[in-house]
Amino acid sequence: MSKSNNKATVDGQERLDIGPIEQNIRESIAKHDWSTQLKIALACRKLASEEHAQTLAGQVTVRAKNNTFWTNNLMGGFGNLTQSTVIRVNEDLEVIEGDGIPNPGMRFHLWVYNARPDINSIVHTHPPFASALAMTGKELAVAHMDVAMFYKDCAYLSDWPGVPFADEEGRLISEALGDKHSLLLASHGLLTTGNNIEKATFLAIQFERASRLQLLAESVGPIKPIKDKHAQEAHDFQLTEGVLKGSFNSWASQLLREQPDVEG
Repeated sequence: MSKSNNKATVDGQERLDIGPIEQNIRESIAKHDWSTQLKIALACRKLASEEHAQTLAGQVTVRAKNNTFWTNNLMGGFGNLTQSTVIRVNEDLEVIEGDGIPNPGMRFHLWVYNARPDINSIVHTHPPFASALAMTGKELAVAHMDVAMFYKDCAYLSDWPGVPFADEEGRLISEALGDKHSLLLASHGLLTTGNNIEKATFLAIQFERASRLQLLAESVGPIKPIKDKHAQEAHDFQLTEGVLKGSFNSWASQLLREQPDVEG
């Protein structure tokens, strides 16, 4: 394999070599000793700032030990969540640490966690543009560099199974997600996942932006596809640890400066 100017030749094809770029980004990321509870509060505050939480709908969860899960407290919404109001629940959604109640809609998260051992965090929200796209019967279109993290990595549930309070909805949603990391739920909203909360949050923020781009583009004319090779390269780069954690940390640092009560 030959390398030149961040390009690598693999199986006779020239591809972007993201290794050195990723290493440089990863090494420059500031290290933070943030608790899981604080990360959830920061994720929720960021999502609220991006209009993901105009009501009490939506959940952010992180897998914990012994089949338990950290999640946001239902009351107060995303925008008021603090480190101390994050709760831990068991598989029966009983609170075993903290004070408050979980969003009953997080039941379907348990199905996803059971089906996907690689997933440690889930975000589900109903932001305006993803919700609007969910009303059209169309899937998320990947035709821009800033959307490429969803290339061949976003599933679609074409029929709304109803309010996801029961196990049947959990089964349908987990099956629809399959081996992907994101899911557009028709007549509903978005679901994003990751091996950590940084990835799940990053994908949720970008999913809403991707939906907005798609609706804007379609108001002008047909969407022009991009080449598979370039889409795959951009997908792989944007989901590297450096990009994911670097993005999350920059958002979190700004929130800690502007909304210091989140640490309370």
